[in-house]
Amino acid sequence: MTQLARVLVFACIAPLLTACAQIGPTHLKADQVDYARALGDAQKREILAAIVGLRYADSPSFLTVSQIIAAYNFDASAGATVNAGSGSQPNYALANGSVSYSNHPTFTFTPTTGEAYASAYIRPLAPTLVLPLAEGGIPVDLLLRITAQSIGGLQNGSALGGENSAGAPGFFVLIQALRRLQLAGELNVESRHDHGADRVFLVIGATTSGKSASTSADLLRVRQLLHLSAKTGTYEVVYGQSAGTGDRIPMVTRSVLGILTDLGAQVQVPAAQITDGSTKPTVGLIGGETRPTIIIHSGEKPPEDAYIAIPYGAATYWVARDDFDSKYAFTVVQNLMALAEADTSSKAPIVTIPAN
Repeated sequence: MTQLARVLVFACIAPLLTACAQIGPTHLKADQVDYARALGDAQKREILAAIVGLRYADSPSFLTVSQIIAAYNFDASAGATVNAGSGSQPNYALANGSVSYSNHPTFTFTPTTGEAYASAYIRPLAPTLVLPLAEGGIPVDLLLRITAQSIGGLQNGSALGGENSAGAPGFFVLIQALRRLQLAGELNVESRHDHGADRVFLVIGATTSGKSASTSADLLRVRQLLHLSAKTGTYEVVYGQSAGTGDRIPMVTRSVLGILTDLGAQVQVPAAQITDGSTKPTVGLIGGETRPTIIIHSGEKPPEDAYIAIPYGAATYWVARDDFDSKYAFTVVQNLMALAEADTSSKAPIVTIPAN
């Protein structure tokens, strides 16, 4: 091969080799974010599908993404032909090359069934699982409105509660007072692990400096509603209807299916599907609610910028992107489901991205 041919071959192959060297790191940076977002969006659609399905008395099913393999194939070839020429034949050189690229991702799904399903979705969420979220900044009134069926004997509203669906007025007074204390820095949640058991405590009146008259009134109101002793500011939250002592707060929590069912009963559905018996009438505001926890719209076609949308039957259901309160509540529900699923034997998804 002449020197010119060698130069041509190298000129053809060099860019291809460079591309091969860069494909691994480039895709790692892109895929890590893209797959994380795709998993999050898939979970949102799954949750919305469960909420809407329960609105129509359909039993939900849940699939866990257990593994993702991102397979990339990159093939390249190059060649060169050189004719030095003689007599009337001119000198010429030809170079050719080919590149092929393919992407074949593989997803592995694991259905949640049996004991894992019962543990994650049917059994009530433990107070030790729920309340620490308030310490992470989630509004305590929203958290309790979603997860608590009763606190200190005060009943939350229930979309399927019949004559008692409105709940106790004191429940909403309580969670609003707790929220104000949280904003004032007078409410904290402490998690402890004693003798092999997890325990959670609500600390009210956490600070003593700059206590306002309104804060003092809220502290008194909370203690009165929950029948708490004023001798301490730390109260253990236990599961049940009654605690029996003034230093414990009884709380009955909902299961994940209970939460989704309650949210589903507030979904706006086409009037024709209520008339033909496909579902029950939409439940209006109950108790001290000022708006549905999550506003889910229905229609023939969702807005192009919908936060999340799923088709169901002849209609489409969606959450609006400009509805911050609904999006935030949806995120709280998603976090609660993730915590509930963490207690099962299911493993976190494994994402495999080839580096070359």
